[in-house]
Amino acid sequence: MAFHPIIDLTRGVVWGYEALVRGTRGESAGDILRQVDEERQYKFDQACRVKAIELAGRLFPASEDTRLSINFMPNAVYEPAACIRTSLETARRVGFDMKRIMFEFTENERVADTKHVARIIREYRRLGFITAIDDFGAGHAGLNLLANFQTDLIKIDMELIRGIAGSAARQAILAGILVIARSLDITIIAEGVETEAELATLKSAGINLFQGFLFARPAIETLPTVSFAA
Repeated sequence: MAFHPIIDLTRGVVWGYEALVRGTRGESAGDILRQVDEERQYKFDQACRVKAIELAGRLFPASEDTRLSINFMPNAVYEPAACIRTSLETARRVGFDMKRIMFEFTENERVADTKHVARIIREYRRLGFITAIDDFGAGHAGLNLLANFQTDLIKIDMELIRGIAGSAARQAILAGILVIARSLDITIIAEGVETEAELATLKSAGINLFQGFLFARPAIETLPTVSFAA
């Protein structure tokens, strides 16, 4: 696993780290995910969770509330309570507070059964986990999902962020998303931030949590050095 920081610029701290799958020779997440067929989805999902939590227990400062963000595939979770058991056992084993764990689901697969995903979200929140929609505004992760269930956070897709400083259309779309998020008491993370101009535009819109190469690049099985100069 590689770790990529989520920055809270209001406080000037690392809010959390997203765990990203990598191959044993450094292969990208895309290269690995393409090898996971439907029969192996569940085992792969569980293995990634365990690896991420074990590393977080070893690398994250125990005295802080730094979160661990784990991606999961909704279609790989057949029964929320049963599927989360391994994650809970791993967190207890390594002494990592489960309330510091955020589960974010991605738009990479179409959610055929939104009621099933809503049940996953309810169960995870009941247990104390944080939940998020990843890549909001891209692929299948759009307003229809948000209408059916609400997570604690949504991560704005990087394609909307790219070039936002010079795009009135992107700024208007972001403003609309922020109005919706505030009315639903959902926190926004802007991901894929790469330039000072993008950051300045996002800050002026009222966003406080950021993720992107402007601050750090993912580091494999270690925590990267973060630049707060921006």
